[in-house]
Amino acid sequence: MNPGRIGLFAVALLVAAAMVFFGRQLLGTAPPANPNQPVAPVATTRVAKAVTTDAPTAAPALQVLVARTDIRTGQIVKPDDLRWQAWPDGTIAPSYIVQGRRPLSDFVGAVARGPVAVGEPITEGRVVLSGTRGFMAAVLQPGMRAVSIPVTATSGISGFVFAGDRVDLILTHGVGAGETQGKERQASETILRDVRVIAMDQRLDVRPGERPEVAKTATLEVTPKQAEIITLAQEMGKLSLSLRSLQDPVDADGSSLARANDGDNSFTRDNHVSRLLGGPTGTVLAAPTITILRGPPVSLPNSGSQGGAGTPAPAVALGGPAVAATGPPAAPPVPGGRVQ
Repeated sequence: MNPGRIGLFAVALLVAAAMVFFGRQLLGTAPPANPNQPVAPVATTRVAKAVTTDAPTAAPALQVLVARTDIRTGQIVKPDDLRWQAWPDGTIAPSYIVQGRRPLSDFVGAVARGPVAVGEPITEGRVVLSGTRGFMAAVLQPGMRAVSIPVTATSGISGFVFAGDRVDLILTHGVGAGETQGKERQASETILRDVRVIAMDQRLDVRPGERPEVAKTATLEVTPKQAEIITLAQEMGKLSLSLRSLQDPVDADGSSLARANDGDNSFTRDNHVSRLLGGPTGTVLAAPTITILRGPPVSLPNSGSQGGAGTPAPAVALGGPAVAATGPPAAPPVPGGRVQ
């Protein structure tokens, strides 16, 4: 064999052996000492894939209908008196009103059978729902009566009087004909104060978001004596409502404490509104006049004496002008003001 080929073949064997050696070093596997000994497996590292799962979230608490403010016995429930409150699921009684099962509007206009404190649950047993039998009787306080009066857009304050509001009652009527003009004079007076409205038409509730509607009748809660006054006043003239402020302080039964400061029932005559109408009898006010009357002289005997004894004294003559002042009758004072 050619020596050159033999040398080339030997170099190739050396290069191959070197490659095998370095390859095993790089793979980290040592050559087996014994051909029959199994090769140790190459250590490998597996990266476990992180499995993310959502943590279980707690179920939201149920909402129960409760009182937002203290509710008195016989009070008509308004939307501002109620609210939804989170309640533990395990303590919800079957009589509680749960959100989603019944709307809050079903209990607006109901009447409380007894007092309900702030945060206490509202149940059907604690209120009388509007439209149910005996509802009107439940609205009335003990010893009170219900009386209805006709109202218009002007006398009913354009529909802005609702059940539960408190009003004053004003009567406008005639007070007799004038002496000169022959026309009936007009006057208005407040005949009742701080009266509770329990219904407008046949509605005893106010739905949230509803627009005001002009009612034709207003039902008021009054005493038996006040019921007689209202019945007679409807025959005498026109009745109007005067709305009282909700910010007036109230006592335990809901009556306005400002009523004690209102004083006696006030009145206003037509001549208090217009001075051109003159006094209460219809006479136009004029400038005062003075009349001078003259009478005959009168002689009166003088029982005394003048001069010596037995000499009669001269008679005293009385006479002269008599003055009389006449003028229009004085106008009565205006309640809460003065006559101009």
